[in-house]
Amino acid sequence: MAPEGKDAGAFLTIGELSEELGVAQHILRYWETKFAQLKPLKRAGNRRYYRPADVDLARRIHRLLNAEGYTVKGAQKALRSKDDEQPTLAPAPTPSPAPVAAPASPSVDLHRLRDIRDRLADALRS
Repeated sequence: MAPEGKDAGAFLTIGELSEELGVAQHILRYWETKFAQLKPLKRAGNRRYYRPADVDLARRIHRLLNAEGYTVKGAQKALRSKDDEQPTLAPAPTPSPAPVAAPASPSVDLHRLRDIRDRLADALRS
């Protein structure tokens, strides 16, 4: 979403991008140091101009850090591990643990566990 009076493909200044994302300008400058992919054009006086690709990347970084709860390191890893074309940034679902087969003879395992527990208790008392 471009600021009023600008085309969707127009370059944004750091002020315009910070306003769109709702973050301070120094945060965008900080992201430039942490995310090598974020490289806005710099003109006279070090004025930054964010290309449409930079704006999209800044939006993705913002979403990762603020909406999805990633740390900076986690966001860096997520951005590195995704396809350059169309990354999906949702964190991978945690796999459910595989079902554990019941032991053939529960009394033997239970007896061993109790024995270990008793030996540990004795060791702690000494």
